[in-house]
Amino acid sequence: MTPATPQVLATAAGLRALPHTGERAVVMTMGALHEGHAALVRAARERVGPGGQVVVTVFVNPLQFGAGEDLDRYPRTLEADLLVAGKEGADVIFAPSGDEVYPGGEPQVRVAAGPMGTVLEGAVRPGHFDGVLTVVAKMLHLTAPDVAFFGQKDAQQLALVRRMVRDLNFPTEIVAVPTVREDDGLALSSRNRYLSPREREDGLALSRALAAGERAADRGPAATLHAARAVLEEAGGLDVDYAALVDPASFTAIEGETWEGEAVLAVAARAGTTRLIDNVPLRFPATGSPR
Repeated sequence: MTPATPQVLATAAGLRALPHTGERAVVMTMGALHEGHAALVRAARERVGPGGQVVVTVFVNPLQFGAGEDLDRYPRTLEADLLVAGKEGADVIFAPSGDEVYPGGEPQVRVAAGPMGTVLEGAVRPGHFDGVLTVVAKMLHLTAPDVAFFGQKDAQQLALVRRMVRDLNFPTEIVAVPTVREDDGLALSSRNRYLSPREREDGLALSRALAAGERAADRGPAATLHAARAVLEEAGGLDVDYAALVDPASFTAIEGETWEGEAVLAVAARAGTTRLIDNVPLRFPATGSPR
């Protein structure tokens, strides 16, 4: 059976007028959809079932791009996105204009990410998470979903969205979907297309570092972090921003030999001009070793 083409809507009024029964799920994207996005749409479709509605947003948000970042060259591929989303069961593509999302122009009132937004990704990209949370809040208002799906690859973003939803009383459930990887282990990203063959090979050090950290994790948090950093230090062709082991709820650093509970091992580096991030979730019991 040929997948149905999702309906494309550009206004919140059009989306509100669209009848649906059951839950509405939303997957927020900036377009250039790949298998990682497809996994989010599949998860949303499975969650809401045939009676629910899956909305995929496509909006390149200028607020989350800093000076010198790739806003102008960020790929816009709406026709291809329709095919990907339709194949995975999306009902609607919500592709608003800048005026629809920011009707007063660049917003003077924004969501502040707080302390969690100033570390790791926030330290490297000041103000980035304020822009992310502002557009996520806007999209939650505009699409009014019961449940929203986000990828684990952007673990700090996921943690901040969860915190915002809790702190600001959004009536939306946030569901995380595991990172999708290419056959060689590279985490899927719309920016991977910018990598030259050599840069791609260099970028594989990130997933190797995470794997090394996992293998060392039975010796505790300190050994986990040391093993990951050792791989990155030995890799050539990378400008490493960080390798960190953090509490997934607050993104504060886990220090010392023991830690009980969930953890995230996160890495970020630049291969050529392309910035790559990756992470792996871990869980440590009271002894400091992972389950």
